[in-house]
Amino acid sequence: MNKKILQKIKENALERHIPILMDDTLEVIDKILTEKKPEKILEIGTAVGYSAICFSEYLAESGRIDTIEREHDKVEEAKDNIKKVGVEEKIRIYEGDAVNILPTLNEQYDIVFIDAAKGKYPFFLEQALRMLKDEGIILADNILYKGYVMSDYNKHKQRTAVTHLRQYIKEITENPNLETTILEVGDGLAISKKIK
Repeated sequence: MNKKILQKIKENALERHIPILMDDTLEVIDKILTEKKPEKILEIGTAVGYSAICFSEYLAESGRIDTIEREHDKVEEAKDNIKKVGVEEKIRIYEGDAVNILPTLNEQYDIVFIDAAKGKYPFFLEQALRMLKDEGIILADNILYKGYVMSDYNKHKQRTAVTHLRQYIKEITENPNLETTILEVGDGLAISKKIK
């Protein structure tokens, strides 16, 4: 993998205020993926492909990442970035709304990474659980959403997102089949491991 190109992709995204995985969050995920050596990863929210590219180096020999993105421009940019780095045989992009695409997938994944519409996190969780292997891990980024989720914040514009993120946290912490940790790295990362 060409790290110089990856660095350029990252800088370019940051300059354009495209939300990408923060370094401290990536460090935590690095450790999880190193230990897990996943065969298959599902990513909900490709953006410009940065996180999928980062994750691809931890895949098992014939491993693959399926990633979903609804914005056509981002899909095209992600394809371009993935090709530049030379990992196109490891990453498959589904273009469209994850709400429509997820129910059509019937794969089994070792890791599911959620980083898309905050208001849809509970739905993404339901779909992730359906496709997660035993001892698989669901990672949800931006789970604390600028600190709003844990405060009594109630501004109208963000209310739906905050409500759904709180619902997501409630579900992952109360589900007897999951062991969940919530870390205050980046904008909050929830790590939920499926217990056999």
